[in-house]
Amino acid sequence: MTLPQTLAFLIIAAMMVAFVWGRWRYDIVAVGALLAALATGVVPPEEAFSGFSDDIVIIVGSALVVSAAVSHSGIMEVAVRRFAPQIARPRAQLILLVVVVTVLSAFVKNIGALAIMMPIAFQMARKSGVSPSLFLMPMSFGSLLGGLMTQIGTSPNIIVSRVREEMTGQAFTMFDYTPTGLALSVVGVLFLALCYRLLPERRREETGLDTAIEINNYTTEARVTEESSAIGKTVAEIQRNSDGQAMILRILGAGGQRRTPLPDAKLRAGDILLIEGSATALDAMVSQSDLVFSERRGAATRDAADLSTIEAVVGENSSLIGSSAQELTMFDSTGLSLLAVSRRGQRFTERLGQIRFQSGDVILLQGDLARLPELLRQWDCLPLVERGLQVGSVRNGIIPLTILFVAMAATAIGLVPVAPAFFAAAAAMVLSRSIPLRDVYNRLDAPILIMLACLIPVSDSLRSTGGTELIAAWLSATASNLPGWGALALIMVAAMAVTPFLNNAATVLVMAPIAATFATDLGYAPEAFLLAVAIGAGCDFLTPIGHQCNTLVMGPGGYRFGDYWRLGAPLSVLVVLVGVPVLMLVWPF
Repeated sequence: MTLPQTLAFLIIAAMMVAFVWGRWRYDIVAVGALLAALATGVVPPEEAFSGFSDDIVIIVGSALVVSAAVSHSGIMEVAVRRFAPQIARPRAQLILLVVVVTVLSAFVKNIGALAIMMPIAFQMARKSGVSPSLFLMPMSFGSLLGGLMTQIGTSPNIIVSRVREEMTGQAFTMFDYTPTGLALSVVGVLFLALCYRLLPERRREETGLDTAIEINNYTTEARVTEESSAIGKTVAEIQRNSDGQAMILRILGAGGQRRTPLPDAKLRAGDILLIEGSATALDAMVSQSDLVFSERRGAATRDAADLSTIEAVVGENSSLIGSSAQELTMFDSTGLSLLAVSRRGQRFTERLGQIRFQSGDVILLQGDLARLPELLRQWDCLPLVERGLQVGSVRNGIIPLTILFVAMAATAIGLVPVAPAFFAAAAAMVLSRSIPLRDVYNRLDAPILIMLACLIPVSDSLRSTGGTELIAAWLSATASNLPGWGALALIMVAAMAVTPFLNNAATVLVMAPIAATFATDLGYAPEAFLLAVAIGAGCDFLTPIGHQCNTLVMGPGGYRFGDYWRLGAPLSVLVVLVGVPVLMLVWPF
């Protein structure tokens, strides 16, 4: 073993120890590993920042923006409520999410399937009061398993098909992977449904101040328009859209008559509804019932990117005290719309515009992003920490899903590679205003992208120094002394172990020719060994860096590097125990 090879192995080993220890954040560890590799000459200076242009970084960053845009549209809330309205228990929700993402991953790229389902996971987590971390990692693992079922599900399957064609003249067909992939997916889903509690519950590190602010008694006013889907529906049906977190306090008819909001009372066009609940619940009720905030005006004529929603506390010396929004002609004089008011320990009975402000009131305002700070200073109001509220924001409905499906279809038929397709989809989301421009960079999750960009050249040092050749020689020597099933298991385990450092496509490119060659030397048919490489490379359950699906959920789930092996290690063992006999049965050698 040469000195560069020794240094490469030592740096990577030290990096993995630091990751598992968890003393320093993962991006700091990755930066340190890159600097160490540069200082020792393992990574040449001209290759140090090649990771920042790597496809994986582009795919993960773009997928984060695409997923955020789909979530912002609110269409996933409607889907959950329509197709799974009664599923409220976390285990049932997890099973549904994992099954759907697993099946989807067989027919579209697993990163795309995961991007579609992540917003639904957040909605279900909010509904059942659990952390999204309960769902996201099992969903990522399900997407990896589902990708094993068809040729287009994951990149390793495509590559081993090409290797087989070069060796035998016949490539794998679309569904040659299905028997083994289906068996592993079924067993994997059952394991995730039964053993998901091996995963510790995590919450994002960044969510500290915003989650400490919990205001559940905002009062707002919404109108039933002629186009509203709420016409003819009962109060109980409308309140169901907020999962019971908001309630209608009063109904004011178009003619001014007041009606008691009994559960079976039906809504009519022109009704004004006085509603109380949390900001999120109010937004869900209003947007999903096609209601209109009564005090929200002028938004249709403004650029949505310039509109912002902010929470502020009325100060002791505020000029607002004692006046109402109507008396102040708030919108006409400032361009701000009053969306809701909250007062501790009090439930309002008057209309929103008639509420007289008091010191300590929390008000929800929407208006020109550039003018809000100045107006709040003039009124002596203190803005609360930004919580990314979507109340009153413009939604584009089906447009984000259409963009995402077009991108996935383009990759499925081979028209466009995954990285350009998702990058174009993210750009289209911004151009179509499916996500506010000011939110885009907040969604990119810089620590994750920095970690990936730094690890790519460090991991590639195994190949550039010849370390992978040493691994290949050891595998060939070891496998030649094993029975057929042992050699098959060794190849699969080795592919799993190497994938975090080479990424799955590079692992197949290195391992597939080795597996095929010694299978032929031992007198075995190569198909089972090629598929063992594809399965091992496609099943990195131990780290967040071997596959972009695992990386995609790391930030939103608040996971630590060491969390992955807790659930992933037993699942990896299960994949080997089930995958080897199924391969021998389906592809006898």
